[in-house]
Amino acid sequence: MRAAAPRFEWTPSATLPAQPASFAGVGYQEMLERARRLAPWLAERAADCERLRRLPDESERALHEAGLFRVVQPARVGGADLDVGILVDVCAELARVCPSTSWNLGNLASHHWMLGYFEPQAQDELWDRSPDVLIATSLAFPAGRGRKVDGGYEIAGRWPLSSGVDNSDWNMLAFTVRDRDDGPPLDQCFALVHRSQYEILDTWHAMGLAGTGSKDVAIKGLFVPAWRTLTARALNGKPHPGSPVNPSPLFRLPMLALGPYVLSGVMLGCARGAYEATVGAARSRNATTTGLPVGASQAVQIKVAEAGARIDTAELLMRRTCEHAMHVARAGRDPDHGDKLRYRRDGAFAVRLCLEAVDILMSVAGSSGLYLTGAMQRLFRDAHAANAHVMFSPDLQGAMFGQHALGVSGPPPLL
Repeated sequence: MRAAAPRFEWTPSATLPAQPASFAGVGYQEMLERARRLAPWLAERAADCERLRRLPDESERALHEAGLFRVVQPARVGGADLDVGILVDVCAELARVCPSTSWNLGNLASHHWMLGYFEPQAQDELWDRSPDVLIATSLAFPAGRGRKVDGGYEIAGRWPLSSGVDNSDWNMLAFTVRDRDDGPPLDQCFALVHRSQYEILDTWHAMGLAGTGSKDVAIKGLFVPAWRTLTARALNGKPHPGSPVNPSPLFRLPMLALGPYVLSGVMLGCARGAYEATVGAARSRNATTTGLPVGASQAVQIKVAEAGARIDTAELLMRRTCEHAMHVARAGRDPDHGDKLRYRRDGAFAVRLCLEAVDILMSVAGSSGLYLTGAMQRLFRDAHAANAHVMFSPDLQGAMFGQHALGVSGPPPLL
């Protein structure tokens, strides 16, 4: 049983220092401890985050100062350059108290990792200005249209669900390349676009993950130079444009195959938070109808056991995948296609286990879980909102694995 983190009063500074800190050499456990220490401070601001419908500025500063945005940034620019499992672990710690903040952390931190796959010129343009730069994204390839022109691409579109966009100076927008509007897709790419070049549309009015600020962005027509673009195929775990300057194992991973683990820690944290809140309350709560101790009910005892087993199994699955992927990268091997599909399958299944655990625990909480003054209702709503992410779809991710396992031909997945 892990000991509870000590109470820690976090007081972020009013502004970030002119000279950004370096987190190169800060270890995995130290970063995880920083997340644990920050959690009580974020818990007090979770309701405010929801009302604001975006990551509050003071929370953003606290995450910057802790170095949590830079856990998977290259060490050469002062990032911690840690194993990919750090995203699962730090997101899980923060999601216990504020899933919206955790969702933003996972997204925005992972885009430092993703930028490391781009051309060095693009990396230097952003990180030379500030290694603390925040980058949003939208992974909806059909939402963006791109046409190859001399020196780059002309893009247009309206992209949904760009989490953390209000806090970000740049965006990575996915687009499909065609030579004409009704032509066949030629490629799927990402474009780095400065916030001065797109419009933010205030569309994020949601029942869950309300504080993520996952608004739409729109561009009517914009030239993007080729060095600010990246084909999605470069994220498949093979050498890519950023390989010469970022040689660590982290940047040899198949990033798209590991996509679920950028945010699966949010679901793990929701489930852990629900367990802590519900089981802790059940120890001293009496049922409103019978007056008997809730914890004395065998039905409640079984539900607690089932929820706990799901949470533990989900954590083991997430951890096994991240460790396996890092082992393959350190060995200098190309990731196997079957392994990539298993990563996606297990990510979706682990998240489903977390959602089931939250639902079981909500039934244990009963009417006490409905009050807006408590954490359970937020964890319940946010877990269901997070589960809607395409990376967590068992229908899509399971079908891809099943096709491969059964030898059924189909369109090759983008992995």
